Amino acid sequence: MSFSKYSVIPGFWLSLGYTLSWLSLIVLIPLAGLILYTTHIHWHQLVTTLTNGQLLSALKLSLYTSFCASLCASIIGSFFAWMLTRHNFVGKKIIDSMIDLPLALPTAIAGIALTTLYAPNGLIGSVLPFKVAYTPLGIIIALVFVTIPFTIRTLEPVIKDIPASVEEAAKTLGATPLQSFLYIIFPMLFPAWLTGFSLAMARSLGEYGSVVFIAANIPYKTEILPILIVSKLDQFDYVGATIISVLMLIISFGMLFIFNITQRWIKPHRLIWFITHFSFRDFTKKRS
Repeated sequence: MSFSKYSVIPGFWLSLGYTLSWLSLIVLIPLAGLILYTTHIHWHQLVTTLTNGQLLSALKLSLYTSFCASLCASIIGSFFAWMLTRHNFVGKKIIDSMIDLPLALPTAIAGIALTTLYAPNGLIGSVLPFKVAYTPLGIIIALVFVTIPFTIRTLEPVIKDIPASVEEAAKTLGATPLQSFLYIIFPMLFPAWLTGFSLAMARSLGEYGSVVFIAANIPYKTEILPILIVSKLDQFDYVGATIISVLMLIISFGMLFIFNITQRWIKPHRLIWFITHFSFRDFTKKRS
């Protein structure tokens, strides 16, 4: 079976060769080497490392902070994307260019800046009645700062493709702004929103530079998995670092697989049917 007949542009096999070569060098060979190294680890070492209390605490904190940060970034990013796509205002281009700043800025610099601002004696931290830096809340803020461009850039093209005439038609038929959003806009945005959320979650799980300063790396309190890996490497515990790395790899792949399956199943028409048949009003009626 030949695949070249489906290609309009010549050079299919050359492009495929380059793609597979770079994919192997950057992704497949390093991951295969990591997994191959774990096969030499003794079963007793594997069980001891995976049941260690410090690892379980870091795993729980990583999943918790990543989920909260991804949810916050997705909600805030939705407002940003809607504002930048549907409205024109002074300084729009400046704000639009600043959204990509967390991707271009070295994450260590972002971590230092956030720590300076949210430390107990910082500009913002000294005003707040609660402690932000060196707590899980500080980790969430750092992760939101890093992951919010993923959600905004994922939603923008989808919002642009939704014609304004759809909202005008709904308004003409008597729908309120909330009904137009719930029954028309939200079902069309949800698959892209879920993609942005999954990208933010995957990035949050492996983030290190922006978190290392504001977390203060306190074991059992503010120590996340990437920081624990670096700590293991500093102690020349390569076995422990490898096991944790493979664990993070499995979690990331499993999470992306689940999100991909969910995204394929949840279609706009199914979401509209679900919202229509299980609305909040019906739920309250059933309870009464």
